[in-house]
Amino acid sequence: MDWMKISLYDSASPIMEQLILFHDYSMVIISTIMSIVFFIMMKMVFNSFYSNLIMENQMIELVWTFIPTVVLAFIALPSLHLLYIMDELYNPSVTIKIVGHQWYWSYEYNDFSTVEFDSYMLPDSTFRFLEVDNSVPIPVNCQIRLITTSMDVLHSWTIPSMGLKMDATPGRLNQISLLPNRVGTFYGQCSEICGANHSFMPIAVDVIPVNYFISWIKNF
Repeated sequence: MDWMKISLYDSASPIMEQLILFHDYSMVIISTIMSIVFFIMMKMVFNSFYSNLIMENQMIELVWTFIPTVVLAFIALPSLHLLYIMDELYNPSVTIKIVGHQWYWSYEYNDFSTVEFDSYMLPDSTFRFLEVDNSVPIPVNCQIRLITTSMDVLHSWTIPSMGLKMDATPGRLNQISLLPNRVGTFYGQCSEICGANHSFMPIAVDVIPVNYFISWIKNF
């Protein structure tokens, strides 16, 4: 079996790195709990000693109430910290407005008055159902503000390798931040069941050096 097919994507942003670390941390705790429960179950199955006189044990009841509380606290605290830093946005370098349609995406670079384009799926491409005619260029190592909305129904703009998933809701603006830390092309798809052609509105993001991004803006 190719284990890479069931693993998480290689991270392309600090947020995704933290999500992978939190996933591994949670899996260690869950695996430990499952191992302990399995061990206790086996001991109970193969144990031939029992007593009908034991009606209660307050110490055991206290322990099996206190320990899960502590375990949940160890999971909740880093989770809340991660949620906080995912919503944090300070002094973005570029703002991109993302508009979902049935069934394609539109992009507007609000810091530049003339930069607008639509993005449609390419029917014949190397990466089937993932490549588009107009990908989204963004500069590497720069804080990006993404604003999503929709013109018709619910959509969801998602890039798994960057840890991004934001609903595009009609009549509402949702905001998320992005800080790409390596160059490359990263793919995603709409993650909301938005209609008959839901699977035909992919997303492609090109993370490029800052000087290339400036040249693209000037030549658009």
